[in-house]
Amino acid sequence: MFTKNFNLAQDLYLASSFPTAALEMRRDLLQWDSALQLAKRLAPDQIPFISKEYAVQLEFTGDYVNALAHYEKGITGNKKFQEHDEACLAGVAQMAVRMGDIRRGVNQAIKHPSRTLKKDCGAILESMKQFSEAAQLYEKGQYFDKAASVYIRCKNWAKVGELLQHVSSPKIHLQYAKAKEADGRYKEAVLAYENAKQWDNVIRLYLDHLNDPEKAVSIVRETQSLEGAKMVARFFLQLGDYESAIQFLVMSKCNNNAFALAQQHNKMELYADIISSEETSNDDYQSIALYFEGEKKHFQAGKFFLLCGQYSRALKHFLKSPNTDDNMAIDMAIETVGQAKDEALTDQLINYLMGENDGIPKEAKYLFRLYMALKQYREAARTAIIIAREEQCAGHYRKAHDVLFSMYLELKAQKIKIPSEMAANLMILHSYILVKIHVKRGDHMKGARMLIRVANNISKFPSHIVPILTSTVIECHRAGLKKSAFSFAAMLMRPEYRNQIDPKYKRRIETLVRRPDTSEGEGEETTTPCPYCEFMLPECELLCPGCKNNLPYCIATGRHMARDDWTLCPHCEFPALYSDFKNLLQSESACPMCSEKVDATGLKRTADCTPYLKSEVEQ
Repeated sequence: MFTKNFNLAQDLYLASSFPTAALEMRRDLLQWDSALQLAKRLAPDQIPFISKEYAVQLEFTGDYVNALAHYEKGITGNKKFQEHDEACLAGVAQMAVRMGDIRRGVNQAIKHPSRTLKKDCGAILESMKQFSEAAQLYEKGQYFDKAASVYIRCKNWAKVGELLQHVSSPKIHLQYAKAKEADGRYKEAVLAYENAKQWDNVIRLYLDHLNDPEKAVSIVRETQSLEGAKMVARFFLQLGDYESAIQFLVMSKCNNNAFALAQQHNKMELYADIISSEETSNDDYQSIALYFEGEKKHFQAGKFFLLCGQYSRALKHFLKSPNTDDNMAIDMAIETVGQAKDEALTDQLINYLMGENDGIPKEAKYLFRLYMALKQYREAARTAIIIAREEQCAGHYRKAHDVLFSMYLELKAQKIKIPSEMAANLMILHSYILVKIHVKRGDHMKGARMLIRVANNISKFPSHIVPILTSTVIECHRAGLKKSAFSFAAMLMRPEYRNQIDPKYKRRIETLVRRPDTSEGEGEETTTPCPYCEFMLPECELLCPGCKNNLPYCIATGRHMARDDWTLCPHCEFPALYSDFKNLLQSESACPMCSEKVDATGLKRTADCTPYLKSEVEQ
C-alpha cells in the first residue's frame, strides 16, 4: 500500500485473516465504486453508508442523476440510523429539484425536518424561476422575509399579507403598504407603513382617511417627525384647538406662527413651557422673559433670560424666586453661573449659598454642584479624594469608601467622567472591604486575592501596614498561595515592621521566611476572558494586556467582569458576577458597595452587557 499499488494491496488484504481491511482501504482512498463492489461481498450492511458518501462526491461533481440513485440506495429505513437516512432524503430532495422533478423534490423537502434543506431547495427553485414553489419552501422553513419577497415577485399579495406578521424587512412592508393603499384598504396599509417605519405616511392616513387624530398625535410625539407635526398642527388649527396647534407648530419648528398664535389667544405660558425644551432664537426667548418679568414671575423670567444668555438678569430673578422643597431656583442659579463663567456672578451666588444675604447657609451639595456647573470637576472630585484620604489615613476605611462612592454616583448621575485616581482608590478600598466578607465566609482564596491587591498598595493604609501584611501572609498561607505568603512575610521582616508584628504570629512568620515551603508552587491563577476582547487573563487582573482596557470589577469578588455572567446591584447599579453575587447573598443581606439590602431572588442576569462596557472613568 505504501508503494501505491492498491490493487495488489487489495488482493493481499482479501487473502488475509482480515479481508474487510481491503474495504476500509478503498473507503479511505474515496474510491467508492471499488468500495461498493467489496461491500457487496464483505459487508452488505455498509452499502447504504458507502452509497451516501459516493452520492455526496457525485453531487459535488455535478453528476446529479447518479447522485440521486446513490442517495436512494443509502436509505436504510432503520431508526437506528435516522440521522444518516435524513441526510440521504435531503440529498434525494435536492437532486430531484435539480433534475426537474420539482413535485417530488418539494414534497420530500416539506416532509423533511431540516429548515436548511427547505432554504437550499428554495434557492435552487428561485434560480430556476419557479417562484411559487420556492416561496412555499421558504415559508415552510420559516424564512419569512425570503418567502414574502418571492411571493411579491409572483404578485401573490394574499400570501404576503399572511406572512407579514413574521416579516422584518421594511422594504417588503413598504411594497405591501403601497399596494393596499392603492386598493383603498387603509387599515392594512397603515399597519404595513408602521412596520416599514414610514411614519409620515402613517400620520397622513390616520388624519386623511382613518379619522383617528389621537393615533396621529401619538405617533408624532413618539417619532418627532417634523412633516408629521405640521400635518397635525394644520388639523388642530382647523378644529380651533389652539393649545394643540401651538404645541405641534413648535414641534415642526414653526416658532413664529406658534408665538403669534400664543399672543393672539393668551397662551403665552403654554408656549413658554413648550418652547423651553426646544431649540429657538434668543429673540424669542427674550420676548418671553420680558413678558414674565412684567408679570413678576421670577423663576420663569430667570429661565428665559438664561436661555437668551442674559446671565446677570437671570441670576437676579432666580435669587428672588421663592424657595421651594426641590430648590429648583438654586439649581437654575448654579446653571446660570456655570454658563456665564463670570467671577462677579460666581461670587454673588457663593455669598448667597453661604448665607451672607439672609443668614441661612444652604446645603453643601449646592457648592459641589456649583463646582460642577463651573466645570471645575477636578476640584470637586479632588475635595472628595482629600476627605477620603484623611479618613483612610485615620483607618476609617468604610467612611473613606463611602465618601468616594457617593462622589462617584454624583459624577455618574451628571454623566461626568470619573477621575482615574478616584476610581482606583475606590477599587482598592472596596477590595479591603471584601476581605472581611470572604474571610468570614471561609473563602480564603478570595480573601487572599483581595489582600494581595491591598498589600500591593499598602502605602494607602499607613495606620494598619503591619496588620494588613500579617493578614495577607496568613490568608495566602491558608489558601495555598505559598509564594505570595513568603513574599509578604519577607516584607514584614524589614526593620521598620518587624517589631510591630503581633507576637501571636511573629514566630510563624519568621519560620516561614527562614524555611520557606518550596515543595510546591502556588499554581497559576484561574484565567477568564476579557469582556472587551476575550483575551484570557487572571481573574483578579483589572488591566487587560490584550486591549489595554481597564476592566470593570465585580463588587462581590473583586474579580474582573465576564460577559456571560453579568448582573447589576439594583440600587447602585455597580456590576457583579451574577453567580458570585447570588452566592454571596446567601450569607450577606446587603450589597458590599452601597450597603443597601438586596434580595437575591430579584437579581437578573444581564443579556447584553455592551452598554455597561463604555468606560465611566477617565483613561
